[in-house]
Amino acid sequence: MPRRVAAVLVAAALAAGVLSGCGGEESWEKKCTTNADNVIECAPDQRPEAREVTGELLTGGTYDISQDRGKVVVVNFWGSWCSPCRAEADDLEGTYQATKAKNVTFIGVNSRDDKDSAKAFERGRVTYPSIFDPNGSVALKFDVTQVSTPATLILDRQGRIAAGIRGATTIAVLQPVVERIAAESNG
Repeated sequence: MPRRVAAVLVAAALAAGVLSGCGGEESWEKKCTTNADNVIECAPDQRPEAREVTGELLTGGTYDISQDRGKVVVVNFWGSWCSPCRAEADDLEGTYQATKAKNVTFIGVNSRDDKDSAKAFERGRVTYPSIFDPNGSVALKFDVTQVSTPATLILDRQGRIAAGIRGATTIAVLQPVVERIAAESNG
């Protein structure tokens, strides 16, 4: 079996585990509300802690989510092979530019890709960094169901999952959610 096919099959198996919510615990999304834009938002007392997430950056070096504690962190799962990911890239970058002065940061999680394709995809599209996650292991560290590609999670300043968006998003949907979470107190 060619290596690329084997890698895709492993990633698909990992994604199936994430999508099914392995572990038997109640899904965090069930404690939250979903609006007409398919945004899942959680009240502060219902937000699950995100696990410690680290990974190799596409451009070299490493990322550790704990370095961004105290900031709102927008995590976008994407792949260069994903048409909806291409469609949402400008909206993600626009939201990043519009909110970064509010102590908001973005991190991409590139999956099921090769590094050259991922770098070519990012070039000229986004200015925030991305973790290279060819086998989906970083996505599993978030321990949430419904992580698909594309998908976006918004973590509050305490590192809890405050909101999630399944599928591609737009600046009209994403930016107000990010700004609402950024406006919350640190409590």
